[in-house]
Amino acid sequence: MENELFEKAPVPKAYFTMALPVVMGMVVSLIYNMVDTFFIARTQNTNLVAGVSLCAPIFTLMIALGDIFGLGGSSVISRLFGEKREEEGKRVSGFCFYAAILCGVAVTLLMLFLQMPILRLLGATEDTMEYARQYYQYMAYGAPFIIVSLTPSNLIRTEGLAVQSMIATVTGSIVNIILDPVFIFGFGMGAGGAAIATVLGNVATDILLIYFVKTKSHKLTISPKQIRIEAVTLGGILAIGIPASITNIMQSFGITLTNRYLVQYGTDKVASMGIAMKVNMIVVLIMVGFAFGAQPLLGYNYGAKNTKRLKEILRFDLMVEIGFSVVVAAILALLAPQTVNLFMHDAAIIESGSLMLRCMLISTPLIGVVLVFTTLFQAEGKAVPALLLSVSRQGVLFAICLIILSVVLGYQGVICAQATADVLTALLAISLYVGTEKKLR
Repeated sequence: MENELFEKAPVPKAYFTMALPVVMGMVVSLIYNMVDTFFIARTQNTNLVAGVSLCAPIFTLMIALGDIFGLGGSSVISRLFGEKREEEGKRVSGFCFYAAILCGVAVTLLMLFLQMPILRLLGATEDTMEYARQYYQYMAYGAPFIIVSLTPSNLIRTEGLAVQSMIATVTGSIVNIILDPVFIFGFGMGAGGAAIATVLGNVATDILLIYFVKTKSHKLTISPKQIRIEAVTLGGILAIGIPASITNIMQSFGITLTNRYLVQYGTDKVASMGIAMKVNMIVVLIMVGFAFGAQPLLGYNYGAKNTKRLKEILRFDLMVEIGFSVVVAAILALLAPQTVNLFMHDAAIIESGSLMLRCMLISTPLIGVVLVFTTLFQAEGKAVPALLLSVSRQGVLFAICLIILSVVLGYQGVICAQATADVLTALLAISLYVGTEKKLR
């Protein structure tokens, strides 16, 4: 059945069958993040909220590490399945599962051993240290569960089990939302309670994913007897997984750099940018869902050397990404003041936040282009183009644009930097695609 979906089903049907569950999972994750922030803020303890916020990069890093084996492994497995090397794909899935566990255990040990230096590096002060430490410790113990959850959730989509991946992710988010008030307020655990709820949500996701691999999958495994892979295959996993994980790290880098340049214009501008980014992220994450939903289809047909179908999927992927982004960006740009007003009623923040949001939305279709070609390169195992795009949009190109435009245009340059970087990254993505196509010919 899954081969029918990958090889013969009409492209729109195959695309939406794979992509819509991923999009739904992204939407639920967005809701979870907002609800999680709401419950933490309800403590009305500024130091507690700050302490938890300081640990956000730790969670981002765990997701990035999970992506190494989840996205890197799924890229390799999709191509192996397309080449009909299913037994080898099964061994890769087993290896990725246990490699993620070992990685999680190593992170736990490092976090506990280097607890105080890391907390100080994150910016914990005398006022926030206790709350940051509480959250940090429970997250350290939960690292294996968080990192592992990113692996089978990506791997099972290579077999067409996108709905099962969504069910596991959504269930974990719901468990987290339910347990947040129980541990934070009911048990009076504050910051530690928020971390415990997050970890238990990921445990629920892991349990369901293991269940689906055991009962629904015919090509994947979690058996420790089938984890032997060749060095070249491991290289393939890391070559794609590491650039994919860098994308998450670059997101945090971009936000931090933007705030550092904005703070000189006032904290209200930083707050405005935070709101604009949160709204824009809703659009971008849905686009990420479509792009990553299509990745197994691209990888399978690349491995099967079905160039005609691969290009059909690529064209349809671009059409969906650009079409969705144009429509949604236009609506949000029109309603920007009303949207920002939902978060804060301050007139100055509404004005600056609306301008920032519109600046971001202008380049949203180009983000779709970048996402499509990034996932294409990942699916095809082309590490260098994937790496270049991963470090460009919110990394190297963004930093260059921010530095130059802030000097030339001041405040206006800061808020236009991301859109400019999006244009340059889209041009880079297209040129890399054209270059790889010429090499193939």
